[in-house]
Amino acid sequence: MANEYGADQIQILEGLEAVRKRPGMYIGSISARGLHHLVYEIVDNAVDEALAGFCSEIDVTINEDNSITVVDNGRGIPVGINKKAGRPAVEVVFTVLHAGGKFGGGGYKVSGGLHGVGASVVNALSEWLTVDIKRDGKIYNQRYERGAVCYDLKEVGTCGKEETGTTVKFLPDKEIFEETIYDYDTLKHRLREMAFLTKGLKISLHDEREEKKSETFHYEGGIKEFVQYLNTSKTPLYDDIMYCEGSKDEVYVEIAFQHNDSYNEAVYSFVNNITTPEGGTHLTGFRNALTKTLNDYARKAKFLKDSESNLTGEDLREGLTAIISIKIGDPQFEGQTKQKLGNSEARGAVDSILSDSLEIYLEQNPSVAKIICEKAILAQRARDAARKARDITRRKSALDGMALPGKLADCSDKNPENCEIYIVEGDSAGGSAKKARSRATQAILPLRGKILNVEKARLDRIYGNEEIKAMITAFGTGIHDDFDISKLRYNKIIIMTDADVDGAHIDTLMLTFLYRFMPDLIKEGHVYLAMPPLYKLEKNRKVWYAYSDDELNRILEEVGRDQNNRIQRYKGLGEMDAEQLWETTMDPERRILKRVVMDEEAQSELDLTFDILMGDKVEPRREFIENNAKFVENLDI
Repeated sequence: MANEYGADQIQILEGLEAVRKRPGMYIGSISARGLHHLVYEIVDNAVDEALAGFCSEIDVTINEDNSITVVDNGRGIPVGINKKAGRPAVEVVFTVLHAGGKFGGGGYKVSGGLHGVGASVVNALSEWLTVDIKRDGKIYNQRYERGAVCYDLKEVGTCGKEETGTTVKFLPDKEIFEETIYDYDTLKHRLREMAFLTKGLKISLHDEREEKKSETFHYEGGIKEFVQYLNTSKTPLYDDIMYCEGSKDEVYVEIAFQHNDSYNEAVYSFVNNITTPEGGTHLTGFRNALTKTLNDYARKAKFLKDSESNLTGEDLREGLTAIISIKIGDPQFEGQTKQKLGNSEARGAVDSILSDSLEIYLEQNPSVAKIICEKAILAQRARDAARKARDITRRKSALDGMALPGKLADCSDKNPENCEIYIVEGDSAGGSAKKARSRATQAILPLRGKILNVEKARLDRIYGNEEIKAMITAFGTGIHDDFDISKLRYNKIIIMTDADVDGAHIDTLMLTFLYRFMPDLIKEGHVYLAMPPLYKLEKNRKVWYAYSDDELNRILEEVGRDQNNRIQRYKGLGEMDAEQLWETTMDPERRILKRVVMDEEAQSELDLTFDILMGDKVEPRREFIENNAKFVENLDI
């Protein structure tokens, strides 16, 4: 029945009036994230055509005026009259909220679309939008402005009978969005992910602005190639990328995975090509099947003695990169954000398909099975050692009344909402910061040297590291499985390092630790980077501070480039006295802080960035630095 995609399969649920008044309800935000979401909604519609078997190519262009054009070679949106609306179906799609082939009208068996609001919301939030459709040998066109129809759908030309597809072009509305400049890399990451998840689909991205750029993503291997890509900066422990697919209870399941030599788990789950950062029943099914099947094999092959306890899922997933992708007709999500799948049948389908396939693979590949089991047994021993170290820390804390680290200069206010902690590298900078701070609300924790690179360390080493232990104790939340954000002692955690390469390295080490072991601190907006000035300029007893080369040049343009200008380039925080440090970097009225944010929709790219920056392989890191050198002043980790 999927072939029967006509005007009456476009089902109308409700009107469009509220979208411009409350855009955040429909696209999440009116920031850059919401701006890019407009593109995803239109592309998702084209991907739905690909999932249904009718589209092989999608072309996305950022035009010179920052408008977007999306072209697909699907069947073309229906142009016949929709009986319920009495208007052409394409007009209904673009002007009525929740109208489309996804809402039970029989147009699609499965479909994506993060909020399921699609074309009409993009239309409502655009200054203008045009749609051109090739269908039945004819070309049709319609234009809208801020959601309103400019003219009736009209026939504007002819094409070959075999030529079909839809072209949507739109310009985001400046009245709605805080930012209307598209970021090429943001779109690139999402479109590449879509291509990985839709085997054989070719997605192209073009940038027609100043820096002409163009890339095409096309993966016949689908999610197997996705795993290979994510393991770029790691060393796989075996050559195969395990892959299985199948259908059960009307759930289509695809799984690909491979272990590597790292200590982190990188498992990503998707439903109808949409990422589910909080997992859900499909992820539970995957974990159950993996843990049970591998434990059964380990016992059968005598890797585990009868007296030994089972390997935990955490042990078995150490160093695992995996993609779980399911397609389901009626996905049920928990909560408004669609980040966690609730369908019970998905759990059983994933569990069954993976268990059967993995059992056969392990029997046929005993050398790979041995590698996986031995890595998990080493992880188990490290976890036991980490637990002992953690228990000792807890006992000590209980005996000395939750003693805080000796080098911590704590603040006197006990209300976490009012408090902030500065993490400072080095004794001299720590000394200046302690003198400069507001004792009531600002705590200072000086660290000695660079902290442990947690990307290359197991839990037992992490719990044994003095600098990391000091931070864990000071924050109060615990880490990993013990993490409890309600125990956070400071509303702001501010990383304050020198404005040089060493400082940037310490920032990255700190962010790696927080991202891997306390990610909710970042998600909830508690982590910041302090921005100390690069220059101090003195002239006629007046002082200016500049935080970048551009700002220094602007100041010099204003005050004049005279011989008696005294310009000091700060090499580190220790060069500032307490008064200077306060007024430039610590005074809440004048300082600049950068909040560290995390895009959960791009988590696989975020993980890959940390792997590249902090992992063992030099070549991917060199390539990353070369590609991003021009952005280094504002490199967004």
